[in-house]
Amino acid sequence: MLQVTNSPFQQDQVELLNRLLPTLTDGQRNWLSGYLAALQSTGAGAVAPQGASVPQAPSIPLEATVLFGSQTGNSQKLAKKLSGKLQEQGFQVTLSSMIDFKPNGLKKIKNLFVLVSTHGEGDPPDNAISFYEFLHGKRAPQLEEMSFSVLALGDTSYEFFCKTGRDFDQRLEELGAKRLAPRVDCDVDFDESAEQWISSVLEAVSRSSAGAQAPLAVTSQSVSGTQASEYSRSNPFQADVLDNLNLNGRGSDRETRHLEISLENSNLQYEPGDSLGVYPRNHPRLVDELIEALGWNEDELVPLPKSAEERSLKEALTGYYEITVLSKPLIEHMAELVPTSGLNHLLAPGQEQALREYVKGRDLLDLVQDYDLNGVTAKSFVSLLRKIPARLYSISSSPKAYPDEVHLTIRKVHYESHGRVRYGVCSSYVSERLEPGQTLPVFVQENPNFKLPANPDTPIIMIGPGTGVAPFRAFLGEREELGAEGKSWLFYGDQHFSSDFLYQIEWQRWLKDGVLTRMDVAFSRDTDRKVYVQHRMLERSKELYQWLQDGAVVYVCGDEKKMAHDVQAALIAILKQEGGLGDEEATAYLTQMQQDKRYQRDVY
Repeated sequence: MLQVTNSPFQQDQVELLNRLLPTLTDGQRNWLSGYLAALQSTGAGAVAPQGASVPQAPSIPLEATVLFGSQTGNSQKLAKKLSGKLQEQGFQVTLSSMIDFKPNGLKKIKNLFVLVSTHGEGDPPDNAISFYEFLHGKRAPQLEEMSFSVLALGDTSYEFFCKTGRDFDQRLEELGAKRLAPRVDCDVDFDESAEQWISSVLEAVSRSSAGAQAPLAVTSQSVSGTQASEYSRSNPFQADVLDNLNLNGRGSDRETRHLEISLENSNLQYEPGDSLGVYPRNHPRLVDELIEALGWNEDELVPLPKSAEERSLKEALTGYYEITVLSKPLIEHMAELVPTSGLNHLLAPGQEQALREYVKGRDLLDLVQDYDLNGVTAKSFVSLLRKIPARLYSISSSPKAYPDEVHLTIRKVHYESHGRVRYGVCSSYVSERLEPGQTLPVFVQENPNFKLPANPDTPIIMIGPGTGVAPFRAFLGEREELGAEGKSWLFYGDQHFSSDFLYQIEWQRWLKDGVLTRMDVAFSRDTDRKVYVQHRMLERSKELYQWLQDGAVVYVCGDEKKMAHDVQAALIAILKQEGGLGDEEATAYLTQMQQDKRYQRDVY
């Protein structure tokens, strides 16, 4: 705080400054420093003569474009945060999804910031595909006047970790753009790394912001804000479990849990189409076997991930560290920790396919047993592990229909692999060990790329086999509460009608009440011929094409690797058959639907 005795300011000036300075953000302080520097460069004194006007700082147009490509909304959320920080620095910011960005304006951009996730096995997320293809195509311009930086989001358990972000980073450099700040690759626990990248970007741009004009508004394309809650991915809400039911009937070889969770007093808000993040606990049997295999004491204290806080080894491995997924980076670290283990052979050049096959379907216990990782201290071992990631589940309830509640639809995963039974971490926790009255750490994950049309009269087509039907229960619950009159058509599939028809009574009620206009089902194990949702779509091709012509929005939710590809192939086949389009025309039609937000996917 300024003191009048050791400063050149008068008492009233000191009081003004002491009220102002503590309220300034870092960006405002940087702007003020630049402004004063600009005054000094014009020859103006610290105090202007009475009656004279104070010279204005030179107006240097500072512009930045922030583009995001996001499947689940993480990149978009971080892009909005960066945009706000740049605005404080005096930048006029254009914030846009890649699918909404017109690439013919790329050459005019001076400062470009790209935030993008990698989806599946190294693919761009849906709303980044068109921009990705343009930038990597022959029409991409030279960008010698551009400065840029890239934030890449990914998951180290996938072979092509952060590939999309790396591709953007490399391609922009190839086109002549200059890297303003180094690319940062983020794992699923991305908060700290993303914050470091944002800081490095702000530090880089602040060097050129002296004399900038007053902060300007962010120009946003198709980006909306939501009310914030104190609870988030890094600070989950401990939610009470209200109910936990098995949706499958007697005789089913599947177990699907319907989970009802209270959000009361959390201020967590969600919309149909959003997901709920759940922090699970590892299976106690796997934890015990891992501790026994390494000869550790389960009560030994070890640090928690990225924290000085400690817990017992058993509690840390149960609730804080990931122990069920192997990745190349983890195996590399283990090879350094135990050089005699033989892991270096698995990592040697030419062994890429062997490594790929080894990590698939194996966990940490396999690694310990197969490569004799004994003699390692618990503290050094857990220091190589990453924090257990949250699992995201499509929300299956409407907040209007169930205030202060959120519902999930979770299918239990269990299978045998490499001589042992394997358990889905979260699904087995929910189905075997989570009881009503217990709490579950949760947060809301916005998904702006999977939303009901703004106009409730717009027809919708929903395609969701198995648990992929979850968000459509939320959609119809919301449309019922709103009194929406738009037509709706649901394609649903599973194995058996008698035991696997999830939420059957609710669909029937909505059909009776007219909330759901039409429903086609496919139960693949009830007939000699396996029938799936894409087959029902092709059987109804004429009607489905007419719905598309009437402006229907198509939603697909579920398995990305097979179902979503088969459904897309069916849509293209329908466009060709009923619309008389060629291959390229049908693909272009679907691409345009995607750009118009009429073809939305929530696939995993």
